[in-house]
Amino acid sequence: MPLTPLDIHNKEFKRSLRGYNEDEVNDFLDRIIKDYETLIRQNKELEERSMQMEEQVKHYKLMEDSLGKSIMLAQETSEELKQNARKEAQLVIREAEKNADRIVQDALNKARKSALELDEVKKQAAVFRARFRSLLQAQSEMLDALEWDQITTDVAE
Repeated sequence: MPLTPLDIHNKEFKRSLRGYNEDEVNDFLDRIIKDYETLIRQNKELEERSMQMEEQVKHYKLMEDSLGKSIMLAQETSEELKQNARKEAQLVIREAEKNADRIVQDALNKARKSALELDEVKKQAAVFRARFRSLLQAQSEMLDALEWDQITTDVAE
């Protein structure tokens, strides 16, 4: 067990004939007591300060751990958001491609339908033209027929 200032103060030495000067020894012991008390006080203050620093270190380590976890969580969240954004972009692209395919198919169908309608109109026009030509030929043949000649001669007479 270490000495205390009280131990130093209460220490008594035996007297001898040719011993040390008692006043000098007492003065020296008083100085030792003061210095020793100062050192004990300083040591106690340093221990308290050391404990405070250890508490702060623990606090900062907890904060560091918490920040590390927060950063990890933020990185994971960021990766999830990126993956979700990629998936959503892929869905949007697929949907756009489907819409584009549908629009192209609709346009092709309309073009085919229009082409068929045009062919039908051309056929009908050809049939009409042929009938009209046939009608004109029949009318022309009627005009060229002899009966007209007779009608015109009968009328002239």
